[in-house]
Amino acid sequence: MSAERIYVIGHVNPDTDSIASAVGYAWLLKERDGKDVVPARAGAINPQTTWVLQFTGIETPILIPDASPKFESVTRRLDSTSPDHPLRDAWSISSRTGGIAPVINPDGTPYGLITGRSLLKHLTSLVGPQKFKRDMLLSEILDLPAKDAADPSVPCFHSSWRIRDLLNRVLREEGDDYLVVDENNHYIGVCRQRDLLNPPRMKIILVDHNEPQQALGSLQEADLLEILDHHRLGNSQTHIPIRFTVDVVGSTSTLVCERIEDAGLSAPPPIAALLLAGLLSDTLIFTSPTTSERDHQAGAKLSRWAFSSGTPFANETMESFGQKVLSAGSGLRTRPASEVVQTDMKVYTSEPYHFAISQAEVSDMVEVSDHISELQKSLEDLQAAKGLDFAVLMITDVVGGSSRLLMVNSPPALAGLPYKPVSDGTWLAEGIVSRKKQLLPVILGMLER
Repeated sequence: MSAERIYVIGHVNPDTDSIASAVGYAWLLKERDGKDVVPARAGAINPQTTWVLQFTGIETPILIPDASPKFESVTRRLDSTSPDHPLRDAWSISSRTGGIAPVINPDGTPYGLITGRSLLKHLTSLVGPQKFKRDMLLSEILDLPAKDAADPSVPCFHSSWRIRDLLNRVLREEGDDYLVVDENNHYIGVCRQRDLLNPPRMKIILVDHNEPQQALGSLQEADLLEILDHHRLGNSQTHIPIRFTVDVVGSTSTLVCERIEDAGLSAPPPIAALLLAGLLSDTLIFTSPTTSERDHQAGAKLSRWAFSSGTPFANETMESFGQKVLSAGSGLRTRPASEVVQTDMKVYTSEPYHFAISQAEVSDMVEVSDHISELQKSLEDLQAAKGLDFAVLMITDVVGGSSRLLMVNSPPALAGLPYKPVSDGTWLAEGIVSRKKQLLPVILGMLER
């Protein structure tokens, strides 16, 4: 990991806007500022986003579920020798690496590490004042196998392990140098204790969220540089001032589009189409109450960049593309209930309550009744697994413009929800399609009375 690399990342359980804004903003910062910026994600992508990425041909952003420094961040891939090669090879390597030489088996797994301590121990075993010892020429010693001077007990750490989880063990070790391997136990490099005690912090830009409970794990161990979002405030403290933008628009993709335009740039057609998908998904093709005039303007701009003559998507229109995007993410029949309740789920806190609201989209409410029991069970499992006080599933009809609400362990404070009860135990919320702007404020208002 480069010390100067910046990761742009959306919330856990990312939706299309979260992925699109991460990809688009990373492209802008790289193109405009020449920085080493990489788009990332904090969780698995949903079916809609999968379809959009395939349609646009954009690679899925790398997965970073946790910002805590890993062993890979302090690993150097030093030159190595084989166990049966002469010690002189290792001697040559150690002269260039500060006194250490990895000894690696032919299959790529570590045999051990030659250090000053292990080399001195080996020399002591060969020559010394004891009568049974004999004088040896340096050339003779250097012709011996490297494995004889290696310490095979040097700890091996996996590159993906978090440093903080093993710091106590590191401090108990006698040596200062350790081997690092991959998931197949193959040699990757060497790390040193002094670097483990002060590892580089990951540089992060958050998009499409600002609440810590919705962010990747161990965010406090990273350097947070900026937040670009369109949701309510719920941000954590930072050690230094950061650039913080929360604006009243329907999608973070809109904000990214505006910044691209302000820079005098135009997004490449695939990125423009991805950003447009994020905008259309979050605004339900401009029918959501969160939609602003700026969203319409951004949609027109992104459509021109993505669908103009000569682009790979020239046959699309905003309407045809929007319908494909929404269709790719809607429906209950093709997905297990556990996936439905977890794919687009956000956790909130309103003391003393800790709760989640999941949202799924359908094109026809008729299919909801057939899945109530399995959705109820999965919602209960979600509540237990996350340690929540209660959980809500919002099933939104993207065509009819209404939602059905399914809730488990509903607190007394929500007994008067202003929606119509249905015989199957759900509520019909007519005209309610936005979790952020319509449902969440109602629930928070009732909890905080």
